[in-house]
Amino acid sequence: MEKVTTKRLALYSGTTHLELADEVAGHLDLELGNPNIVEFANGEIRPRFGESVRGCDVFIIQSHYGTDDHSINDSIMEQLIMIDAAYRASAKRITAVCPFYGYARQDRKAEGREPITARLVADLFKAAGAKRMISIDLHSGQIQGFFEGPVDHLTAMPVLEDYLRREAKAPVIVSPDAGRIKVAQRMAQHLDDCGADLAFIYKRRPKGTTNVAEASEVLGDVDGRLCVLTDDMIDTAGTITSAADLLIERGATEVWAMATHGVLSGPAVDRLKNAPIERVVLTNTLPLPADKQLPKIEVLSVAPLIAEALSAVFDDTSVSEIFHGENLV
Repeated sequence: MEKVTTKRLALYSGTTHLELADEVAGHLDLELGNPNIVEFANGEIRPRFGESVRGCDVFIIQSHYGTDDHSINDSIMEQLIMIDAAYRASAKRITAVCPFYGYARQDRKAEGREPITARLVADLFKAAGAKRMISIDLHSGQIQGFFEGPVDHLTAMPVLEDYLRREAKAPVIVSPDAGRIKVAQRMAQHLDDCGADLAFIYKRRPKGTTNVAEASEVLGDVDGRLCVLTDDMIDTAGTITSAADLLIERGATEVWAMATHGVLSGPAVDRLKNAPIERVVLTNTLPLPADKQLPKIEVLSVAPLIAEALSAVFDDTSVSEIFHGENLV
């Protein structure tokens, strides 16, 4: 017997960042599914999809983020349980969409007796039933190798570059440390038509410390220029603000900061408020609570990029072509 079957895309979201998921669904011209998540008195949760997902291409989107009453671990666990529910409901293929991937900085052993938690999280997604993962600007490209299945590594660079083309004239793209030089160099090359140049900052982290970074020297000509610091995330803002102070000392006329992920934990908001940074440009991979909103912070949407990637995966077409093959760093 022969039968022609139809494919169906189903998109569900955890509770961390429903605004982004709704926007992605709007770009795909579909309705966001209802996972019917129930939280029991002891804190356990139970999703139960409101419609059949048998044979569906299911995408479950969740940014790994913590608030005062909802930790980053809760958001990861919520996504894992939703994936397990879809797997046991006979979904044909399940894709974990993680705009911000939790524990990405724990991708290696920097000292003895440390975990490699980025690998552990990837193993958990595999065990739950995810066949594929989609994320944006991972802290390091090697995390793609931790997941035993296809990983589509998106980048927010096109969104950030479009903003600079509209708003900046002859900027100096500055990497805040050696690890981001390739990304800053690529951005400067893309903005060559705007007269962009490249510089980077030598930074050291005192041994045995976390969330502590010291900017000590600038390599590149920044005197009299608009400098744009670019990084994958702003967490406590120590790296960005110390780099901005150093750039002003070296003669920069204005400093902007750009990052894909605005984690903004701990003292970040106060540091950014008091730093010599005129603009902080972030994307909406993570929610920005009201208490973290500053006049100098601008948020750009990556929902169109995510929607285009989800559509390509569903249609079995190339994701890398969306970024002209430059999303692999």
